[in-house]
Amino acid sequence: MKNEIKVVVTGAAGQIGYSLIPRLIDGNTFGDTTVNLSLVEIPQVVSKLEGLAMELDDSYFPNLGTIDYTDNFSEAADGADWFLLVGSIPRGIVYNGKKIEERSDLLQINGGIFVDQGKAIGEFGNENAKILVVGNPANTNALIGRKAANNSSQTWMAMTMLDSNRAKSMLAKKLSCNVSEIKKMIIWGNHSPTMYPDFENALKDNQSVANLIEDTNWIDSHFIPNVQQRGKAVIDARGASSATSAAKAALDTVIACENATSSDDCFSAAVYSDGAYDVPEGIMCGFPLMTTPSGEIEIIRDLTLSDNARSRLNLSVDELLSEREAVKDLL
Repeated sequence: MKNEIKVVVTGAAGQIGYSLIPRLIDGNTFGDTTVNLSLVEIPQVVSKLEGLAMELDDSYFPNLGTIDYTDNFSEAADGADWFLLVGSIPRGIVYNGKKIEERSDLLQINGGIFVDQGKAIGEFGNENAKILVVGNPANTNALIGRKAANNSSQTWMAMTMLDSNRAKSMLAKKLSCNVSEIKKMIIWGNHSPTMYPDFENALKDNQSVANLIEDTNWIDSHFIPNVQQRGKAVIDARGASSATSAAKAALDTVIACENATSSDDCFSAAVYSDGAYDVPEGIMCGFPLMTTPSGEIEIIRDLTLSDNARSRLNLSVDELLSEREAVKDLL
């Protein structure tokens, strides 16, 4: 008899959800496990999930268990093992009669959503549930949700894997190699234009990428800013935000958490800082992570940061501290 797992996905009727959800049940993400899906949407569009459920049934996925869809997050959260919190209010839309343009407004609006979701996850979710926040501003949304959940046994993360994947792709093209050859591609800090893609600790053939790419101008003027601004570039090019690549990054994060990390690698996500690398406690910061053979997710603590890397990380940390201050009434 197969093992079973329950996965909750919010924003399930959106573009990311459409790319993400079928791949949760194709046998690659969770292996030979029966996946019970609980799909969540706002009341105005929850009915659209009936069509998605039909498509999932029609696709004949042997690992598909039950499919539920609802606008009641607390019901969906009951007994769930994984939460993929994709849904959030994006910048640029009209919300309650006001166009949301300022990051501070975005933080407050989404913050309220994640307070409610966090409380439900803490109360109804599996005691050892893992939670990945995809909806932006992801780091601070995750901080708010984690605080509201008030359950230290649950693991809250914000997604930086998309930034890591983008960085790997750029480095692989520069070095004329396959993306799988780039190891330890760490994203430090916030999932925002202040993030720091760490090319110095990234490896190819056990050599630092910094030693393999002698073109420092390319690093400073192309690689770092293009990783930081790639999301905007995608929006400018296709008229919509990243969907397929964001879904793939969420799946990559789940797979990294479900499987022990090899000794020559790590993965990137933002987790609650405990003071590692002198990052202040109490923010969700991008770190190098590993999954232990027993399934624990831990910060890798033995890496060295150059003065340049430290300076860039500090800029992102300052932004995270500022965001925390902006939502202090929700914490």
